[in-house]
Amino acid sequence: MTDKLTSKVAMELENKYGAHNYHPLPVVLSKGKGARVWDVEGKEYFDFLSAYSAVNQGHCHPKIVGALVDQAQTLTLTSRAFYSDALGGYEKYITEYFGYDKVLPMNTGAEADETALKLCRKWAYDKKGIEANKAKIIVCADNFHGRTITIISMSTDPDARGGFGPYTPGFITIPYNDLPALEKALEDPDIAGFLVEPIQGEAGVMVPDEGYLKKAYNMCKAKNVLFIADEVQTGIARTGKLLACEHEGVRPDILILGKAISGGVYPVSAVLADDDIMLTIKPGQHGSTFGGNPVAAKVAVAALEVVKEEKLAERAERLGKIFREEMKKIDSDMIELVRGKGLLNAVVIRPKNGKTAMDVCLKMAENGVLAKPTHDHIIRFAPPLVISEEELMEAVELIKKSILAFS
Repeated sequence: MTDKLTSKVAMELENKYGAHNYHPLPVVLSKGKGARVWDVEGKEYFDFLSAYSAVNQGHCHPKIVGALVDQAQTLTLTSRAFYSDALGGYEKYITEYFGYDKVLPMNTGAEADETALKLCRKWAYDKKGIEANKAKIIVCADNFHGRTITIISMSTDPDARGGFGPYTPGFITIPYNDLPALEKALEDPDIAGFLVEPIQGEAGVMVPDEGYLKKAYNMCKAKNVLFIADEVQTGIARTGKLLACEHEGVRPDILILGKAISGGVYPVSAVLADDDIMLTIKPGQHGSTFGGNPVAAKVAVAALEVVKEEKLAERAERLGKIFREEMKKIDSDMIELVRGKGLLNAVVIRPKNGKTAMDVCLKMAENGVLAKPTHDHIIRFAPPLVISEEELMEAVELIKKSILAFS
């Protein structure tokens, strides 16, 4: 192809040759730096999705990209059939960083969730003494943990679940943010774990009542049930703390991380737990060809260093408050509700004259801010955490302009 690629041609290519399992906004991106991205025609945008919070450290962060390039020129993959000179140092760094005995490295968030589920079941049989094949895990309605067969088996989203059965058994679904429902479910002696998102991101940035996580954790402890936190989207400084669970002083028994653990540069995920849980899995019982590869190890260390060096959690906390205050000032009856924590926020849109959240997002893209609706009536706003206050306010004005265009 000798002609310069246009947005129209790029979209046509994806539509013709790619599976139709996504419905992207009609924007074709070709470059990113910090909190900004550019399309193939050179138009500049503020990125307020951050690849679903994978790019917390900003697009193409030089330190993280540098770690990738240096290691990629040296050694990329050994598999776990051999030791590498990169993995042990990463394992030491991340376990000390989050305060756990062991880490099991994987590649994607869905893989990490699957790993946590296996780990929980193995612990249930080896340590808790649940009868073989009887362990159950409590999950929450409207959850999003990925799209594997087992994970959609515990989903209540008809799009994710419908048409893919038969489903994996062993899950009990309760409403999110409902302690009495959890208490009742925990009466079953075969419960092994409770898997929960500290904030439900895909559900529309659903923030639970204050104290919910701490009380849920204590209820699990009283029944010898593992508290498993999926922090794939909420972790790595997104909500104003290193982990969202830290807002309530909760230390999960099993911690699931992904996305921004690599700064969006390379697929990396991790499951952290102490020896009593992690060492129930023996050689041959779980693994991944790419899990813990040398490039991933170096990238993850660099990405986590950036979070601390640039105080991204503190920045997310401060700028998140400013963002929510500014959204609440917008004089529009389309804005039904503003909610969030740190720089993970949502604006609930009330349809007006047939115009919906998608129409608002298209108008924002036209004005230079990229975000995407979730559940038709909610817009999630999650810019890279490196965004400056000046950039944030510039983007806020564009968001206001876009919403007020429908007033």
